Amino acid sequence: MQKTFTLLTCLILAGIFAFGQAEKVSVVKSEAGFRLEANGKPVFMNGMNWDYFPIGTNFNYSLWTQSEDVIKAALDNEMPMLKNMGVNVIRQYTGVPPKWVQYIYERYGIYTMLNHSFGRYGLTLSGKWEANTDYSRDDVRALLLKEVKAMAESYRNTPGLLLFLLGNENNYGLFWRGAETEDIPVKDRKSTQAAYPMYRLFNEAAVAMKSVDAGHPIAICNGDLLFLNVINETCKDVDILGINVYRGPSFGDLFERVKNEYGKPVLLSEFGADAYNARANQEDQDFQARLLLSNWKEIYAHAPGRGKAGNSLGGFTFQFSDGWWKTGQTSGLEEHDVAAS
Repeated sequence: MQKTFTLLTCLILAGIFAFGQAEKVSVVKSEAGFRLEANGKPVFMNGMNWDYFPIGTNFNYSLWTQSEDVIKAALDNEMPMLKNMGVNVIRQYTGVPPKWVQYIYERYGIYTMLNHSFGRYGLTLSGKWEANTDYSRDDVRALLLKEVKAMAESYRNTPGLLLFLLGNENNYGLFWRGAETEDIPVKDRKSTQAAYPMYRLFNEAAVAMKSVDAGHPIAICNGDLLFLNVINETCKDVDILGINVYRGPSFGDLFERVKNEYGKPVLLSEFGADAYNARANQEDQDFQARLLLSNWKEIYAHAPGRGKAGNSLGGFTFQFSDGWWKTGQTSGLEEHDVAAS
């Protein structure tokens, strides 16, 4: 009896221990194309861009600094809706404690793609805020590599972590600076020249993170296919090309171009359309639904074994909630502004 009890106890503890472990995630290439696997099982990303900003708050608000009761109530309200619509992974930015990544996964079966902005919105150097990140600077390089290595170390054993994402269309930040914008960059533009050190640093970050955590793929987030030739030249160690893309009902030649010009798998880190029609000055959810349906059909059509590019790993609809603060950022935070911006 004692031996039976001991064996049963060991089996139960082993099951609990196994459930609480991070999964080994990898990109697998075959004749059919690319697929993502977690512990040897394929995972196609039916993703959603998710954040939590109550009406009246802005970018200074963080759900994760609230009380545990508030955090749990927010997650228990929103995650069932996501699960019900078939979402299996959400895109979250750094700041979420690992325990809540694990909670979301173990309670609702939803993975997290953890996103470090990689200087997209500026950074603090020697106590001074720098609004525009210069990726050629040694101090910028040192800071960003330190941050992403620390992120990999902090989350590498977290159940529910699926992959890491670096940046958020940082290529646009090279030439969209305040009110002064450039046309599409060409060789002699400063933005094109600045792209090389940025993408080289992306690749260096991927290598550094893999030295800490070899169990989770590293993706970068690009704005459409701008600088794809530079990415191909400089980002050999990146596992996945994430793309924020808004082209309407069809992505056109996107998957084929990445297949032919870069040869890496693709995830669409943002895509979609607003529910509000600025031309008609009213909500148009039928149009939004038709566009999203068309987008998702193409994402699935380019998955491995479907007869097309075979490099689609999934996508992340943008987004689950309205960002009321984004128009004024610091004013009108309780107004649902419908102006296109």
